[in-house]
Amino acid sequence: MGGRYWVWLGVRLLLAFGVVAWAFSYLGTGSAEKELQKTLDAMKQVHSVRVASTASPRDTQHNEMLWEVDCDRDLLHSRWHLTDTSRDPAVDMIQDNLFVAGQEYSRQSDGSWAPPRYATPGSTKGYCRKLAQGEDSNLLPQIATMIKRGVLQKGDKKIVNGVRCREWLVTLKGGFSGLEHDTVCIGLADHLPYEMTVDWEHSRSVYSDYNTFIPFDNPDGTVQPASSETTAN
Repeated sequence: MGGRYWVWLGVRLLLAFGVVAWAFSYLGTGSAEKELQKTLDAMKQVHSVRVASTASPRDTQHNEMLWEVDCDRDLLHSRWHLTDTSRDPAVDMIQDNLFVAGQEYSRQSDGSWAPPRYATPGSTKGYCRKLAQGEDSNLLPQIATMIKRGVLQKGDKKIVNGVRCREWLVTLKGGFSGLEHDTVCIGLADHLPYEMTVDWEHSRSVYSDYNTFIPFDNPDGTVQPASSETTAN
């Protein structure tokens, strides 16, 4: 009887040790919050990036979006292509805008650039300032909000555009059902985001060309600020 007691006690101690070890590994230096904090810190060093996104919030609507940002040269290019078959006639619309040193231009039907009749809010400096300060910029994934309010779960490793990254599953309040389920794939080498998905809007964003020289088709008569070409992350 005494032998069985000590065996059972030993099993319970081993189980308790295992639970403590698991909790330590989860809450220690490898915790999700600390991993995403590395991403937030890495994003503060981003000076240029290209973001390509698709979203289909409804079966009849499809969006394709492109953002190209260069903070050093004060340049921002955005292109939005919307198709909506729920309307009669169906909508097929493209908006192509470029901000150069705070001045906005719109792509014309002949391919040239011209100041728009009605200017829209937007500037490179606003995005770049938020990135440098570690705030959500609506350009890169909202990592600061994910750290504060998200339920984080480690996913599998994968490759996005040739970059090895680890996927993190994030649950936030939001979306049509009250909960928003996101995924964000973080580069293993540089901690930068390379892909993000949002379930309720059926969207996928891919991030590339970090801190590289992004060529812009500048409008005639504008002066492109000089910038030294940096090495990609």
